Amino acid sequence: MSPAASRVSDLVDLRMHHPEAVAEAAARRARRPLVTGRGRLMIVAADHPARGSLAVGGRELAMANRFELLERLCLALSRPGVDGVLATADILDDLLLLGALENKVVIGSMNRGGLVGASFELDDRFTGHRPEDLARLGFDAGKLLLRIDHQDPGSLDTMHTTARAIDAMAAHRLPVFVEPFLCRRAAGRVHNDLSAAAVSTAIAIASGLAGTSAYTWLKVPVTEKPDEMARVMESSTLPAVLLGGEVGDEQDAAYEKWRAALRLPTVRGLVVGRSLLYPADGEVAAAVDTAVSLLGPDTTAGEGT
Repeated sequence: MSPAASRVSDLVDLRMHHPEAVAEAAARRARRPLVTGRGRLMIVAADHPARGSLAVGGRELAMANRFELLERLCLALSRPGVDGVLATADILDDLLLLGALENKVVIGSMNRGGLVGASFELDDRFTGHRPEDLARLGFDAGKLLLRIDHQDPGSLDTMHTTARAIDAMAAHRLPVFVEPFLCRRAAGRVHNDLSAAAVSTAIAIASGLAGTSAYTWLKVPVTEKPDEMARVMESSTLPAVLLGGEVGDEQDAAYEKWRAALRLPTVRGLVVGRSLLYPADGEVAAAVDTAVSLLGPDTTAGEGT
């Protein structure tokens, strides 16, 4: 049996001398049901770097230091109430070697081909985990990004491959979290439309993809007018988690938006990345603990799916 890494600094040597350690760590990882306890999910996201998105606030390369990112992730995953992590293969391999994924929900990020600022950004190819990879590694779910621009033909390719990926995930009986947006280009950048009409439309499109929706979850943003979320979330019966997004210095306002949306019947959790891993005050543990508190008390002990 290959050794595991006791600290982040051990990872390079372990990868060099024992590449088989990743598969071995995945095979022996202790697993848990997707949803337990309070019936809610608190997931920390770290799949941004693989799409070339390294900025946090005004810090252009904040997420570029992989060793620091891993330390922040390990701290976040150690906090009570954190259910798991969403990341790409390289980060999940590191966390496996560090032993940080025991009894955690592990969600693999599937399409990272839509690089930030690229001309092909909306032709978002599936360059990350394949369904068979997630099944082989014993991971618990996948996540994919679906951005649709009515003026960009690349969006149609993304829709088609998304539908087939959902079919393949269902064949493995693996949940897949679909993150849908209607978007548009302005000044060379892609902007997501967070109006109630656009988010409702994106949800409707995502919900209807593939030959079955049995294993499909939604990963949705809070609308630009938070009081419209109740109407928006009536667009589908699929379970949903909230996308935290980057909130900058408006952390308290973001918490209140999340708290209100989490009361809606189809909203079953929260997936947050940069705003928890790189909070403005630098206090990762405090930011994570506050986000966990938004999910409410453990009222469904003993339930699981």
